[in-house]
Amino acid sequence: MAVDSPKYTDWQQILDLLQQASAEQHDQLLFKVLLTHDEREALIARVNIVHELLNGERSQRKISELLGVGVATITRGSNELKHQDDATKAWLADFLAKNVPSASE
Repeated sequence: MAVDSPKYTDWQQILDLLQQASAEQHDQLLFKVLLTHDEREALIARVNIVHELLNGERSQRKISELLGVGVATITRGSNELKHQDDATKAWLADFLAKNVPSASE
């Protein structure tokens, strides 16, 4: 008799799902189903935090004020970036800078 267990057990499986949904042009639908409104807003804030930290033009306090999030949230993002190598940070900074939405979007 088979023991019940979760079908998805690691991060790579979730990334694969997201890539497949994107390939099928259903990534927006999948994110909307998987994430609550608050979680989607938190993800928007997290992307902005990383972008601002990598940009390096504002203090953590100023980023906190700009985004309406706590300084501890900024610090967690900063700490996560510290675990990344310089090449990864350079790629991420370039990627986010190149993909900043225009004001009309």
